Amino acid sequence: MIRLAPPGFERFLQSPMFLATFGGGEANVAVALAGFGNPARYVTVLPPANPIVDAFIGELRRFGVDPSGIVRNKGRFGIYFVEPGANQRASKVVYDREGSAISLAKPGDIDWAKSFEGAGWFHITGITPALSQSAADLALESVKKAREAGLKVSCDLNYRKNLWKYGKKPSEVMSELFKYVHVGIANEEDCQMALGIAAESDVHSGKLDHEQYKKLSSTVLEKYPNLEKIAITLRESFSASHNGWAACLNNGKEFIVSKRYDITHIVDRVGGGDCFAGGLIWGLLNRPTDQDALEFGVAASCLKHSIPGDFNRFTVEEVDGLIKGGGSGRVQR
Repeated sequence: MIRLAPPGFERFLQSPMFLATFGGGEANVAVALAGFGNPARYVTVLPPANPIVDAFIGELRRFGVDPSGIVRNKGRFGIYFVEPGANQRASKVVYDREGSAISLAKPGDIDWAKSFEGAGWFHITGITPALSQSAADLALESVKKAREAGLKVSCDLNYRKNLWKYGKKPSEVMSELFKYVHVGIANEEDCQMALGIAAESDVHSGKLDHEQYKKLSSTVLEKYPNLEKIAITLRESFSASHNGWAACLNNGKEFIVSKRYDITHIVDRVGGGDCFAGGLIWGLLNRPTDQDALEFGVAASCLKHSIPGDFNRFTVEEVDGLIKGGGSGRVQR
């Protein structure tokens, strides 16, 4: 998608301009993985003969993402508007995705055998199935084909209430898709709204209760025996500018919790969850333990909160520096 945001922390059209960048759930994950040095291919359906789409594909190449899996078909290029929040003013997102090429896409539009050539991992989010029934059918086809091809499948549930407009409840769609997933990524709202699994107590109130997240993640694993592990992000939102940030992971054998970061003066939290997903996937592929992978994903996402735009722009070395105790912000000379 193209992302349009007012400059700085202005409100929509406070001044008559928008800053145009690119983003989108799966694209953000692909960019993060490529930035960490892992080969990444982006697969989607985009409009034909469109200079904006051509610019987007060029941007993917600039970040090292292989765009060869992109199919050009009827429809338009999706847009979303972001009004960055500050202090007690929340961020706002307005979607303009009706009639987009991916929302019109259907099973059979993508050659999955060709798309999966040389691949070992497939990642999808709950945003694509929220767009339309045909996109949901295509998403389900994708995870089935990935499993058949022997790929590891991960899914970030990414519940977006403003997108589910075509008559299906998220839980109707995502509960079926999740049966084909090895690694799940979510927050507590995703579990409740997309899977119909709620925490036993109010996880929004006060200090986060890790025991409740252990029970929540265990319940998800019990309901979906196909899952090897589930990671749940732990965000404490004190204001739009100040969040606590951590995550936990349950692999059926142990429940682990990451280091917690106190993030103040947030520049942009949009894309932070995707950076966590990309960092976690990279960590699971390249680090010796689930704890190490979780720490890498959380630290990568923490750094992403300091950068405007959807895309991650940090290296493995920079993320490791934060894990090892960096983060003071001192000038590096």
